[in-house]
Amino acid sequence: MATDTLSTLLATRDWLMADGATGTNLFNMGLASGEPPELWNVEQPANIRRLYRGAVEAGSDIFLTNTFGGNAARLKLHNAQGRVRELNRVGAELGREIADTAGRKVVVAGSVGPTGEIFQPMGTMTHALAVEIFHEQAEGLKDGGADVLWVETISAPEEYKAAAEAAAMAGMPWCGTMSFDTAGRTMMGVTSAAMAEMVEALANPPLAFGANCGVGASDLMRTVMGFLATGTHRPIIAKGNAGIPKYHDGHIHYDGTPELMAEYAVLARDAGVRIIGGCCGTMPDHLRAMRDALETRPIGPRPTLDDIAAKLGAFSSASDGTGDDAGPKRERRGRRG
Repeated sequence: MATDTLSTLLATRDWLMADGATGTNLFNMGLASGEPPELWNVEQPANIRRLYRGAVEAGSDIFLTNTFGGNAARLKLHNAQGRVRELNRVGAELGREIADTAGRKVVVAGSVGPTGEIFQPMGTMTHALAVEIFHEQAEGLKDGGADVLWVETISAPEEYKAAAEAAAMAGMPWCGTMSFDTAGRTMMGVTSAAMAEMVEALANPPLAFGANCGVGASDLMRTVMGFLATGTHRPIIAKGNAGIPKYHDGHIHYDGTPELMAEYAVLARDAGVRIIGGCCGTMPDHLRAMRDALETRPIGPRPTLDDIAAKLGAFSSASDGTGDDAGPKRERRGRRG
């Protein structure tokens, strides 16, 4: 099998730039709140091409397809669970079209978001069903010509493992990020160290792993430093939000400037992150500033947590959930004693 485009680029480049927000960009184009963006692949293809082209023209080496909620569990909320293959295939086909006319190597990453279901024993989702749901979506993305599956915003280890198995069934290379938004942990309690350990134990580990979304760029960088502290040699992904969301005139606005995201991109690169992008609130202007900074600013020493807080703003919690100062761990020791 020929080497996939992402592996080829990772082998020849120190860093790659990923894209920015899907939702924020589409809301600016008129997507209504509560409307499934995936339907736009079929109903508003010109807008989806514009979304993808915006990222490529701003300098992204990788862009994600408009398929984040394109699994049967999520589409069922809109009575569209029978359209999984179609919506994912078209989302990837539109991406292929933009990538193939970019004039350089650009990776079409098939976005795979969480199912939105809670796993047993707390909820009803089983491993087998999750694998089936992710596999169906993966096959649609594969049909459309996606280069790689991009599993993102996952909080439960069970869901990450199911996605890994589905990628293997589809015969697709994959990357996977989790969202650390609860005092340095995912909503389901996973720490950066635990994620790094889990990734290496998988039968089908990702080409690259990391964090996306969460609570602003400084917290995301602290999580990334946690991955790097484990000594992992696997490429790390950082896809941080453009600042913190603020409610303004009836809509959510992210307060991160292009200058802030440029600082974040350089800090991520200097820390050793290989794939650097943005998440919520990150627009083409942010991406252009990031690309310019990555290309023109000399590589500096690996930043400290103090450097990160000074340049990107204070952390939202005292601890990243991993060390001896991590609250939940101390409480567990107390209960055992």
